[in-house]
Amino acid sequence: MSKRDYYEILGVPKNASADEIKRAYKKLAVKYHPDKNPGDKEAEDKFKEAAEAYDALSDDQKKAQYDRFGHEGLRGAGFGGFSSGSFSFEDIFTHFGDIFSDIGGFGSFGARSSARSRGPSPGEDLQIGIAITLREIAEGTVKKVRIKRYKTCPDCSGKGGSGMKSCDACGGKGQVRRRMRSIFGEMVNVTTCPDCNGSGEVITNKCKTCVGQRRVRTEDTIEVKIPAGVASGNYIKLRGEGNASAQHGGATGSLIVHIEEKNDDFFVRDGQNLFCKVLVPVHRLALGGEQRVPTLFGEVKVKISAGLQPGTQLRVRGQGLPGYNSDYKGDLFVEIQAHIPENLSSKEKTLYEELGSLSQERDEKRERSLLERIKEFFG
Repeated sequence: MSKRDYYEILGVPKNASADEIKRAYKKLAVKYHPDKNPGDKEAEDKFKEAAEAYDALSDDQKKAQYDRFGHEGLRGAGFGGFSSGSFSFEDIFTHFGDIFSDIGGFGSFGARSSARSRGPSPGEDLQIGIAITLREIAEGTVKKVRIKRYKTCPDCSGKGGSGMKSCDACGGKGQVRRRMRSIFGEMVNVTTCPDCNGSGEVITNKCKTCVGQRRVRTEDTIEVKIPAGVASGNYIKLRGEGNASAQHGGATGSLIVHIEEKNDDFFVRDGQNLFCKVLVPVHRLALGGEQRVPTLFGEVKVKISAGLQPGTQLRVRGQGLPGYNSDYKGDLFVEIQAHIPENLSSKEKTLYEELGSLSQERDEKRERSLLERIKEFFG
């Protein structure tokens, strides 16, 4: 089944500003929020559909790609996010936490998840950014990063100690309920009990290492494998590399790695294509020949035809960036610029003077033609 247009989903025109797109999404997020529509499959689908549309249109790169090529443009350009359609409520609330923090009256996703599954809440997700070069994007890379996180206490294996009793704060339910008023009327806010962290029980003999918290703070070095073809705005989700759960038996959270692209001194990126400028000696522009051009994969030679003018752009196919999970490579576009020599030797000066004498008549004729055209233009 074909996907609906993202602008149609959010109800905004193609020239809508970033603020207008955000307001439109927030309105739909409130309308179809799972807490407001429990058990409504159609509302859940619309909630996810709106998140997918906002994910694409709130990112400048994704929006430009979508405006040019539609849904296929996001599928083939190596963009992470929700364009694939395989995402969960957890992904939405993690990715757009700033928006949902502005909407009062809803419990956290962790509380919803635990209420539905009746199991221990998972640990929190962590987020970091990794800056990579164009060369690393071209070939893929592995980065080592140090992160601070909570891990399951090694001394009590996450039990927190021994001797359990029912939590007085929540009556053993693991959740506390509060009635509150918001712009949508009276709503019930269900949150994880802060005294027992949702387990419904408290420890009487606490572990000395974690003091009953079931987890301890650590600093670890982990390897992050970054595939070729990624771009700024993409993210990689490493399940099980986040915080350990504060409840015994709870799943460990994820580490979400946001990709940041370093500026390059030589190449400029546009999607999978690369652009650069190369200085070519004047004699080679006049006579023709071959010019060496650096690429991300080595050095190539491009043909310079005789009389090639500065500003001409040459295309080198297949020397751009690969796509994410794709065999297709972009192209390298080389803008030719003239290299004017400095500090000429006496012999070089003599040769250039001789060249000037030989071309004097032709140069004067060209200049006269230009002046005549200017006179005609001004009448």
